[in-house]
Amino acid sequence: MSASLPEDTGPLPHRIGEPIVTMEHVQKHFGDLHVLRDINLEVAKGEVVVVLGPSGSGKSTLIRTINRLETIDSGTITVDGKELPSEGKELARLRAEVGMVFQSFNLFSHKSILENVTLGPTKVRKLSKAEAEKEGMQILERVGVANQAQKYPAQLSGGQQQRVAIARALAMKPKVMLFDEPTSALDPEMVQEVLDVMVGLARQGMTMLVVTHEMGFARKAANRVVFMDEGQIIEEAEPQAFFTSPTSDRARDFLSKILPR
Repeated sequence: MSASLPEDTGPLPHRIGEPIVTMEHVQKHFGDLHVLRDINLEVAKGEVVVVLGPSGSGKSTLIRTINRLETIDSGTITVDGKELPSEGKELARLRAEVGMVFQSFNLFSHKSILENVTLGPTKVRKLSKAEAEKEGMQILERVGVANQAQKYPAQLSGGQQQRVAIARALAMKPKVMLFDEPTSALDPEMVQEVLDVMVGLARQGMTMLVVTHEMGFARKAANRVVFMDEGQIIEEAEPQAFFTSPTSDRARDFLSKILPR
């Protein structure tokens, strides 16, 4: 791992400021299926929010609406005080402010690792190639794969590719990072290297909204856990409170199935 990541000592810092993402009365259907039911959620600057819940509960759809990969039927979503635009240049500008890391790595297979990381900054941010490469190498160093910069995605392990995907998102200097099951496609031995990078980002004050099944990450890195079921937010709490004394029957049932007895 990159030596630049902070050591795992003590609780995470709570550098939490004004809301950067606000969802109000958000509704979303896929045909007859009501996948988001009156969602109200705020994520503050510097906060790490982990979204948990059973499969099909609406977690991934929720975060995909924040950069409009999914449209909503009604309600409002604002990012850094601006309502989500529906299309055009304003939407492209917003997506540059909101980093997204998916289950699959979505890297360009015909471009080197460094080229994958510098593409956005040169095309969207209009950085010079030299400046983008300098910053790109610093970010690759930060996530621990700088020595792979000239290789192609197929030459890297899954864990390395996902760290490159994180670096690519960071290269755009986003105000918030969205993670949609970032470790679910990885072999078990590769999961921890990606989670370590994410914990490092949390310690450095990155605003993050994370959908994951990794309970250890939720306990360690989250400021707040949001539990969803059947398209609704059922409860929100600090990790310690959620994992030791959930208030809803649905959360208790969920935890009883996934936590060791």
